[in-house]
Amino acid sequence: MRATPFDWIDARAERRRAEGLLRTLRPRPADSPLLDLAGNDYLGLTRHPRVTAAAADAALRWGGGATGSRLVTGTTELHTALETELAAFCGFESALVLSSGYTANLAALTALAPTGSRIVSDAGNHASLIDGCRLARGTTDVVAHAAPDAVRKALASGGGPALVVTDSVFSVDGDAAPLPELAAVCRSAGAALLVDDAHGLGVLGAGGRGAPHAAGLAGTPDTVATVTLSKSLGSQGGAVLGPARVIEHLVNAARTFIFDTGLAPAAVGAALAALQVLRAEPDRPARVRAVATRLHGLLTDAGLTAVRPDAAVVSVRAPSPGAALGWAADCRTAGLAVGCFRPPSVPDGISRLRLTARADLTDAQVREAVRVVVDRAPAGARR
Repeated sequence: MRATPFDWIDARAERRRAEGLLRTLRPRPADSPLLDLAGNDYLGLTRHPRVTAAAADAALRWGGGATGSRLVTGTTELHTALETELAAFCGFESALVLSSGYTANLAALTALAPTGSRIVSDAGNHASLIDGCRLARGTTDVVAHAAPDAVRKALASGGGPALVVTDSVFSVDGDAAPLPELAAVCRSAGAALLVDDAHGLGVLGAGGRGAPHAAGLAGTPDTVATVTLSKSLGSQGGAVLGPARVIEHLVNAARTFIFDTGLAPAAVGAALAALQVLRAEPDRPARVRAVATRLHGLLTDAGLTAVRPDAAVVSVRAPSPGAALGWAADCRTAGLAVGCFRPPSVPDGISRLRLTARADLTDAQVREAVRVVVDRAPAGARR
C-alpha cells in the first residue's frame, strides 16, 4: 500500500489502544435512559423550562448565530444584559462573555501576561489554563498543587508583573484551592490572582455566587475570575469577571475574543435565564453539595477510595486506566453514566471514575448510582 503523510497516526492510535487510553465519541440520544452522573449540569438547569424557553425565544428573535465577532456584529443587547447580570451576581465590577470557558481562560492569560511578566500556575490546573500559559508571552513556573508556600517561593524570584493562576475547584479530584491563603501571598508580593471558577459558580458561595465571592475576593482590584456557562448555568460559553479596566483591556488585547464569533444568542438567553432561576431558587447550591457529600460517604463506606468533595465533583480511584475504562463501561451497561479520567487528563497518572452531583438527583437515585458503582468495582479498587 502506498505510504501517506498521516501513516504515523496509526502507530499512535495502536499505542493508545494497547494502553487503554483510546478515546471515542459516543453520541447520546435526547431521551437517554441512563442515570447521568457524568455531565456537568450541577444545578439541573439544562432542561429547566425557563432555560429552554429562553434559548428558543433568543434564537427566534436574534437568529441562530451571533453573525460575527463581538467587535463587529456579534454583540447583541442580550450579551450585554448577561454580562451585567453575571458581574452583579458574582460581585465583580465588569464581565466579558466569550464563546467557551476554554477561550475565556486563553483570553485572560494571554492578555494579562505580556512579555516580561511571570505566571505561577498550580500543577493541577485545567488544560485550558495550561494552554493559556503556553500561549502567553510571560514566563511560567508550575508549582506544587494547592501549595501557597510554593507560590510564595516562586514569586520571591522577582522581575516583572506577576500573575498567579489556579482553579477554584480542581476538575479531577474536586478539591478546592486555598484561595484566601493564595490571595494573601499574592498581595504580599504585589501579584495578581486569576481564578478559574468553572466548578465553583452555582455551587459555592452565598446563593452559588462562586468561590471568589465566598473567599471575599470578588470585586477586589487584584483578582480576576473566569467562569463557564456550560456547567451550573446549563448552557454554553464562558466569561471573564474583574475590574472594568481589565475587561476593557481584554476587549482590545485578547485574541480569542477579538477574532472569534460571538456566543450564539440561544446560549446567551439560556445562561441568562439560568442565572435568574438561581437567584430565585438559592437553595440549589446547598442541595448539590449535599448530594456530593452523600455520594462520597456511601462510596467510602463501601470500601472505595473516594476524595472528599469540596463542591460537586466526586472522584473514585481506579487501579489502572484499563480498569477505569471497563468499570465505566460496566456502569453504563447497568444504566449509569459516569466519567472516566485517565492519563493524560490526570496529572498524577492515577485513573479515576468521576461522578458529578446534581441538585435534582433524588435520594433514591443517589443510592442506585452508588449501588451500581460498588457492585461493578474491579479487583483492586477497594481499600
